[in-house]
Amino acid sequence: MIISIEGIDGAGKNTLVRALTSRIDAATLTFPRYDTSIHAQLAARALHGQMGDLVDSAHGMATLFALDRYGAREVLDRYADSDEVLLLDRYVASNAAYTAARLKDDAAFDWVYDLEFGQLGLPVPHLQVLLETSVDEASIRAQKREAYDATRTRDAYEKDGELQDRTFAAYQQLAAKQWASPWLTSSDADDVSEHIIQVISS
Repeated sequence: MIISIEGIDGAGKNTLVRALTSRIDAATLTFPRYDTSIHAQLAARALHGQMGDLVDSAHGMATLFALDRYGAREVLDRYADSDEVLLLDRYVASNAAYTAARLKDDAAFDWVYDLEFGQLGLPVPHLQVLLETSVDEASIRAQKREAYDATRTRDAYEKDGELQDRTFAAYQQLAAKQWASPWLTSSDADDVSEHIIQVISS
């Protein structure tokens, strides 16, 4: 079973994943994989102004993030038809939301779906969870994280408040459409945890 935790930067995805692993037996994987993936590393450099005009291309950046996930396909496939649980901190929906927000066009939903689930053959998650943390609260968290952790410097996406607003709206559209697979949405992390545990137990 693959469960992806989604939300804008600072929504609390990593915190929720850690809380869940303290209660259930689950493997975890965080995207982008900045420590191990050359595609994620190139995307990070672009987001910090080190790759010329690459960051200006919404499709180019989306492709880098998609190829990062493709590099983990062997791991993802192992959990797709397994009784074991894999919790993902971001997955394909993140690419769909950010790309649509950058282009201001929800046609990006289908483009990302075809790229990642179609051409790249990534497994569809069994459940997608949207943490509906407000944009203002998420921004405050991201700024505090940056202040206390030198390795978590905010990138161009995280610093763009208008982009975060549009991304949040795009995520809500994806959840409302039940895009790709079932979605659970809530601003209450405890409520989300209980629901996820119930899904796994059943």
